[in-house]
Amino acid sequence: MMNDPLNPIHNIQLPEDEQDGQKTKYEPLTPQDRPQSQWRRWHLGVLALLVIGSFLIINRRNSPAPYQRNEGGVFGTFYHLTYQYPEDLNDEVKAALKTVDQSLSMFNKQSIISRVNRNEDTEVDSLFKHVFILSERVSEATDGAFDITVAPLVNAWGFGFKNGALPDSAAVDSLRALVGWQRVKLTDDNRIVKDNPDIILDCSAVAKGFGVDVVADLLRSKGIENFMVEIGGEVVVSGVNPKGEAWRIGVNKPVDDPESQSNELETVLTLNNQAMATSGNYRNYYVTDDGRRVAHTIDPATGYPVQHSLLSATVLAPTCAEADAFATSFMVMGVERAKTVLQRHPELQVFFIYDSLGEHRTFSTIDME
Repeated sequence: MMNDPLNPIHNIQLPEDEQDGQKTKYEPLTPQDRPQSQWRRWHLGVLALLVIGSFLIINRRNSPAPYQRNEGGVFGTFYHLTYQYPEDLNDEVKAALKTVDQSLSMFNKQSIISRVNRNEDTEVDSLFKHVFILSERVSEATDGAFDITVAPLVNAWGFGFKNGALPDSAAVDSLRALVGWQRVKLTDDNRIVKDNPDIILDCSAVAKGFGVDVVADLLRSKGIENFMVEIGGEVVVSGVNPKGEAWRIGVNKPVDDPESQSNELETVLTLNNQAMATSGNYRNYYVTDDGRRVAHTIDPATGYPVQHSLLSATVLAPTCAEADAFATSFMVMGVERAKTVLQRHPELQVFFIYDSLGEHRTFSTIDME
């Protein structure tokens, strides 16, 4: 055998062996002598798994995420969510709503607003500060029609924590001394200062809308583009619904419905990345023994329930907290005064339902398509 200096394996002296009386010399192994059938089966199996796995990964990436649906109780009402995301986020949603409750709920005795109302030395958090500053801005824009200090009058008229005989004029005048949005201030060290320690703050006319905004911000932080968040009728939408269409939200017909049983709609609005809130007196009211109807909307300026033709105010705004606050304000102001505010705030759109000689009429600045 020739020696090959470039192939050391061919230079090895190989033993001889006898088989069936014959001498057989073992030849050196070459790459062609490997067990190729086993090698190919193993590699082909791995290759098949890689191909299938890659296909599944690519297919999953290209397939749209499913729409999740969550609901639950909060702020004395219910929330409903629909959003496009591969995971269920309800636990995170509940945690976010809990932070709002701990800051702004009057029904939570340990909340920041409850401690402020008890005149405890309390540093307010960022949520409270945001809502307080927004409330001041809306109060100024509506000439005080929106007022988070109106709680004593609301209670006196039987729509808050206290119920009893209707207040007389003397009682109303006395309570008005505790009402006025300019009588409370937020200090630089994030504390509330009151002109009178008996002043009570109540953010219920904006808290639901703010809660919707908080959840909407949570979804946006996850990169979610298509969603609908609703709490007690206050709504924020983004993108499209599960059918790939714009979100359509109904506005209830303002029929006497203190038990909230009627679902008859006055109209359906198409929303495009907007917030919406509706306020009305057709559900939250009571009738006195002498037949007088008492609505829950109290005018801070007079101290009495409002008496005008506006039955329902729906507002579209950049945020749901703004929509909520302005909807309440417009229910205090009535149609004509509200129109004046709208001239100064083109970012707002409205759909009003009002009574005209016993018939329902509407006023709208919304493109109804």
